[in-house]
Amino acid sequence: MFAGIAPRYDLMNALMTAGRDQAWRRTAVRLAAPTLEERVLDLATGTADLALAFLEASPVERVVGADFVEGMLHRAAEKLGRRGEARIALVAADALALPFADATFGCVASAFLLRNLADLEAGLAEMRRVTAPGGRVVALEITQPTLPVWREAFRLYFHHVVPALGALVSGDRAAYTYLPRSVERFVTPPELARLMGSVGLGDVRITRLGLGTVTIHVGRVPPHA
Repeated sequence: MFAGIAPRYDLMNALMTAGRDQAWRRTAVRLAAPTLEERVLDLATGTADLALAFLEASPVERVVGADFVEGMLHRAAEKLGRRGEARIALVAADALALPFADATFGCVASAFLLRNLADLEAGLAEMRRVTAPGGRVVALEITQPTLPVWREAFRLYFHHVVPALGALVSGDRAAYTYLPRSVERFVTPPELARLMGSVGLGDVRITRLGLGTVTIHVGRVPPHA
């Protein structure tokens, strides 16, 4: 499904969010607070927008972008090639069985990944495993707002307008029908924070954006883990 929508993925993200998706990625990078010495993993990199945000808005010099969908990686490679960007290494990888040693990265970040995992807790455990002691795990996700009127307006938009827009722009209504359903099934921000704690991440902080439609979680691996 993701391979099929890859050609119009960036355009759909921009249209669905009124161009706010890039600002959300920059906020996630700021909250991740990476340092020059750290290696960063952008998990489920898609077309590499979060990886690029790390390079543009932080002092890191190199990022690994990993994704399960090779069609997305092809689009990412084309984008990086057009920009002459050689500081991002693209890797095909399964988020539930990452091909990296323990404690490889100072920061592991994802944008819009977690609700697609077959086993959320196992995915979080893998993210924590490859994060070094003192490092951060960062997750940017679409979430359901809690304000009553806004919640209903958002649900109407997400369940009716987004699929129609997806059919028009990408030619795949089913993929953009799956999107709101996956968000509706996903755990609440407090539940996700609890799961992050259960896999060994501490000091989990929640930042809500877009009137609660987007949430960023940041958890830390204990410094002496």
